[in-house]
Amino acid sequence: MEKYEKLEKVGEGTYGKVYKAQDKATGQVVALKKTRLEMDDEGIPPTALREISLLRLLSSSLYVVRLLAVEQATKGGGAGGGGKPVLYLVFEFLDTDLKKFVDAYRRGPAPKPLPTQVSFLYQLCKGIAHCHGHGVLHRDLKPQNLLVDKEKMILKIADLGLSRAFTVPMKSYTHEIVTLWYRAPEVLLGATHYSTSVDIWSIGCIFAEMVRKQALFPGDSELQQLLHIFKLLGTPTEEDWPGVTALRDWHEFPQWKAQRLTRAVPTLEPEGIDLLSKMLQFDPANRISAKAALEHPYFNSLDKSQF
Repeated sequence: MEKYEKLEKVGEGTYGKVYKAQDKATGQVVALKKTRLEMDDEGIPPTALREISLLRLLSSSLYVVRLLAVEQATKGGGAGGGGKPVLYLVFEFLDTDLKKFVDAYRRGPAPKPLPTQVSFLYQLCKGIAHCHGHGVLHRDLKPQNLLVDKEKMILKIADLGLSRAFTVPMKSYTHEIVTLWYRAPEVLLGATHYSTSVDIWSIGCIFAEMVRKQALFPGDSELQQLLHIFKLLGTPTEEDWPGVTALRDWHEFPQWKAQRLTRAVPTLEPEGIDLLSKMLQFDPANRISAKAALEHPYFNSLDKSQF
């Protein structure tokens, strides 16, 4: 790790500390993610190696944060060695994320629409379509891990695939509660098998938040999260979601009728409402795919050649 000079600690995520650092040789500013990966005598566990090589492959997309290098260092043990090997992932550095971006627009008298809302959503769908095309789910999409290059107005997906490589408890060890706001109902209801559609649900929640400037379903427990969802979309039945009552955490929930989505996002135009409703389908099999979303009329106003 002598190659890098740590400038400051910029965060502590679910998977370890994150530092802003500079590559001494090139002067490039990078993000160093120190992973809490316990390596044994054999070195890096094969599962993690697989994830890391997958991460490399995926970061060939402009809309995924670029993994520049993987470095191994030794923790403790002094000059005589014998310390524990530690793994650092070196990513391109971006200093803002979608949450900060939306917050900046929320302040001020009249919340203006994000100038880049349609473009950001398109880029997000494009990045996720790329991941899904390689058989990778993100599983934890939220505004905090969508980084923004403010100069080029490019949105990039971060923390990809880490959930499989470094299985850690869902509460991150900094005691920050891992947010449930973007979690799909099948995951909240304890489904053990889920698919790419969990990411589409999260994208729908992020889409609504960019428009509303506030979270669509801000629950602070799994039950509350479900109730937020049911109050807007109606309590699901076997009819609209076959198999739902057989899920592990299904209970008899209060019966709500579905509201119109326009109540939650009154400023969104009809095409946007249509796309949002296709993302927020209860039955995961009915949710639009990321690839199909790119063809939705909501994006007709975009000059797609720039992507």
